[in-house]
Amino acid sequence: MKRKEGALHVAKIIRRHGDKTYRSFLLRRSYREGGKVKHQTLGNISHLPDHIVAVVQGALQGKTYALATDLFQIVRSLPHGHVAAVLGTLRKIGLDQIIDSRPSRERDLVVAMIVARLIDPRSKLATVRGFREATAFSTLGECLGIQSADEDDLYEAMDWLLDRQARIENKLAKRHLQEGVLLLYDVSGSYYTGTHCPLVAFGHPRDGRKDFPQIVYGLLCTKEGCPISVHVFKGNTSDPTTLKVQIQTIRQRFRISRVIFVADRGVLREARIEADIRSIEGFDWITALRAPAIRVLAEQGAFQMSLFDQQDLAEIRSPDYPDERLIVCRNPLLAEERARKREELLRATEKKLDQIVAATQREKRPLRGSASIALRVGRDIGKRKVEKHFKVTITDTTFSYERITEKIAAEAALDGIYVIRTSVKSDVLDADHTVDAYKGLSGVERAFRCMKTIDLKVRPIHHRRPHRVRAHVFMCMLGYYVEWHMRQALAPILFDDEDKELAKALRESVVSPAKRSPKAEEKAQTKLNDRGEPVHSFRTLLQDLSTLTKNRVRIVGSAEGAEFDQVPELSPLQQRAFELLGVPLNC
Repeated sequence: MKRKEGALHVAKIIRRHGDKTYRSFLLRRSYREGGKVKHQTLGNISHLPDHIVAVVQGALQGKTYALATDLFQIVRSLPHGHVAAVLGTLRKIGLDQIIDSRPSRERDLVVAMIVARLIDPRSKLATVRGFREATAFSTLGECLGIQSADEDDLYEAMDWLLDRQARIENKLAKRHLQEGVLLLYDVSGSYYTGTHCPLVAFGHPRDGRKDFPQIVYGLLCTKEGCPISVHVFKGNTSDPTTLKVQIQTIRQRFRISRVIFVADRGVLREARIEADIRSIEGFDWITALRAPAIRVLAEQGAFQMSLFDQQDLAEIRSPDYPDERLIVCRNPLLAEERARKREELLRATEKKLDQIVAATQREKRPLRGSASIALRVGRDIGKRKVEKHFKVTITDTTFSYERITEKIAAEAALDGIYVIRTSVKSDVLDADHTVDAYKGLSGVERAFRCMKTIDLKVRPIHHRRPHRVRAHVFMCMLGYYVEWHMRQALAPILFDDEDKELAKALRESVVSPAKRSPKAEEKAQTKLNDRGEPVHSFRTLLQDLSTLTKNRVRIVGSAEGAEFDQVPELSPLQQRAFELLGVPLNC
């Protein structure tokens, strides 16, 4: 290329020294002197990246460059990665087809509300604002084409969903259940801060909020903890009363004639077993005895503590439970914990009682009157439910108390003891597998934790009409169904234990406390998995994915104001998450 005199250019200099090659870029000015062309080196730009050197070289050759900000303008950025992950999983597992095989606006709105419960649970009014283009805080509304929806549309979609609940649960049962299946069932509740819903009532406060009424709901899960069905009851419904509805659901709607039903001692009580279950052919159960029944067995000599000198479980028989198996288990760690807790409660109660003693003995305004003293004693001694362990003496002017050591010792003797009661024959489930099946109820408890507080947040309940409350709880269950599948896929980059079978194998026995696998323990300590990748909780992983935004980019100066969407490069962890889920980044 012929250069004008005095022109600047970039000279590429290559030098070889032995086996090595040295390359440098020099900024030079060419000029003529005495008929000869000479070059003046103005600077060495070899330290610059190659693409910058190319820009300098092109500019000196007369090429024109513009800043990216002069050509492109980012009009809007919306969080997108978490939407793509959750919505993609929902579609991959076919939940949208289970909800309704035919596409419809109602289905899209229900799907949107389920995804919204997972990524950012809010009231329906706040949720619908997140769908609209002007007030969106994610790409969910755009992905499903529901930007024009309003709150009335969501309420109508909830009513539409509730009408389909039985069909949806039947499809889930057909997918996950078969004859002879083991089903887990438990009951929980959520407090309600309003007063205008007929479903709401004061009952046993499962959330510990005695000052608020509540609703009650029962959840059916597979033995792995995958939710299948949920039913909402009035807030004062007792746990055993919910059992009849679940039996009808399993036998009549799911059409399963042989089942092993696992529920805790609060649900499967003696009266319910006799009235609702025992006469049903093919309906077996696994539950546990309550403390008074265990005490009766011990007093009858049905088992001796010497049984546990060399083992931690023993199968026994009792005439009080004909044609049933009883498996007595003793967990030493549980025994220590119960003894510690009992002593703490006794001492805390004694501290309060000592204050009453002092009140009756003080010089100024002493506590007087047997009724007044008894009222205060009843309040303090009943607060921790240890009144059975104290003998109190009350007169008009005095109060004294003492521990009933015999009762305390009798209760302590059974610390760590629990008894599994089952109608399942030993050739179907041996003692170890029966105990393991009962302990599987922890999977339902985990579902309740995720639904109530951690991820889906059933409460606060923003609905007054009973059918809307039922639809809301059902929607939360479907949200957990998606989360359960996501957790299975994402386990390698979550703190979740991905090798549960190995963890079970490492336990000394089925009665001993559950252990995590070595891989899970290492993840918990190092916050890294075996590939050196950082690990997350499920919630923080969704937050990480939400930083992956979809950017609307406008071409500046184009006649039509042309725009296109651009997603930034995924981080290694984000890339890994989408690979594990097996879903696309695009909706």
